[in-house]
Amino acid sequence: MFLCCWLVLGSLIPATLSIDPGVKVRLTEKGIEYGRQLGMAAMQQKLNSIQVPDFSGKERVSPIGKVRYDLSNIRVLKVGIPKSSVDLVPGTGVRMSIGDAFISLNGRWKVKYLRIIKHSGSFDLNVNGLNIATTISIKTDETGRPAVSSDSCSAAVGSAKVKFHGGGSWLYNLFTRFIDKALRNAMQKQICPRATSVVSDLNPQLKTLNVLAKVDKYAEIEYSMVSSPTVLKSSIDLSLKGEFYNIGKHQEPPFSPAAFNLPPQNNNMLYIGMSAFTVNSAAFVYNNAGVLSLSVTDDMIPKSSPIRLNTNTFGVIIPGIAKQFPDLMMKLLVKMEKTPTLTFEPNNATVQATTTVTAFAIQTNSTLSPLFVLNLEASVSARMFVSEMKLAAAVTLNKMDLTLAKSNVGDFQVSALNSILQVVFKWVVIPTVNVQLAKGYPLPTIGKMKLVNTQLNVLKDYMLIGTDVQFS
Repeated sequence: MFLCCWLVLGSLIPATLSIDPGVKVRLTEKGIEYGRQLGMAAMQQKLNSIQVPDFSGKERVSPIGKVRYDLSNIRVLKVGIPKSSVDLVPGTGVRMSIGDAFISLNGRWKVKYLRIIKHSGSFDLNVNGLNIATTISIKTDETGRPAVSSDSCSAAVGSAKVKFHGGGSWLYNLFTRFIDKALRNAMQKQICPRATSVVSDLNPQLKTLNVLAKVDKYAEIEYSMVSSPTVLKSSIDLSLKGEFYNIGKHQEPPFSPAAFNLPPQNNNMLYIGMSAFTVNSAAFVYNNAGVLSLSVTDDMIPKSSPIRLNTNTFGVIIPGIAKQFPDLMMKLLVKMEKTPTLTFEPNNATVQATTTVTAFAIQTNSTLSPLFVLNLEASVSARMFVSEMKLAAAVTLNKMDLTLAKSNVGDFQVSALNSILQVVFKWVVIPTVNVQLAKGYPLPTIGKMKLVNTQLNVLKDYMLIGTDVQFS
């Protein structure tokens, strides 16, 4: 899990042309610090797995003479990493450093000298002054997902202190002259491979990044990178495509994302700027799919409402309906005529929608007789919110403007229908839309990531999500 919290989104370097992104991400010092904590926990586990080989040999040791020695069953008891850092190298990548780490070990010793004398016992070994430095490069694999690797690594073991249990003081001379350096070298050779494996262990996790996330049976959203990350002194800025597509059909909308810049905030680990382009591309996709329409019948109107969808109610306003279609139930078809447009202004998200409302009389044989068609221009306010790992919304009606497009029942005052349409939208259309919007769509995510302490603010041309991250 090393560095996952800030490589979740930041480890993408695609081979695509640079275009304006629909989504921007900023990984702050707070997120990098969380990554350091995860990284050091992973490194500690790796160092705990160091396997020190057995040592044996024959040496002449004063005052004993020639001695045969064996050190065996050496195992790691404890690893400490009191000093560590993960630093950004502007324009380059990441550098991980560990200083003054230590490893405590124990094992068994035995010696034989003067041909017949044997001694054995246990020993404790403390390896101190362990320093590690590794640089990490961030690339993309053939699927457009991130991949990381260790470009370079250096490790040094400062000193080793041993305590023999049993035996004479001359054993320390044996260790100092013949075993100390060989043992430190044996350990040092295993440190960089473990540091490298900490980095490479990220790749299976990074492959779970939802570069193309399914929303429902109609739509998916693409979070591939449109340019390389910008590595700064204290943050990483990322540019994601952030565009909806019809499933299996990637058609570009007739509009492009506008450039925007994230504000200099750093209270959270992660900031996600979601532009109006991203949301509008969703509207384009669903409109293309032909699903932005709704049939409204009387059974969908609350029973407590005095307004009913029947020719008796409408006949009061439109005499032609009462005359030609007495005592029949009615149906309204609300249909989007062009892609709705969302705009972001500070603390305000507004959607403009152009629809038609077609009224039908339902004959006793269930056939539909068209009555009239209204043009309806609606303005709704949208409230965005984060729900688990999704961005969701709810809308409320601001106003509507009605004009008559066609009538089969004679001329009438369209404004007289305003109160009826207000009921239809308040009790049926808006709640139905909100049920769908509450389902939300996936945010960029990886593995078992959770967002905590999440805040959302609407700014000019985009909304800003500030959040902390946890990995389970």
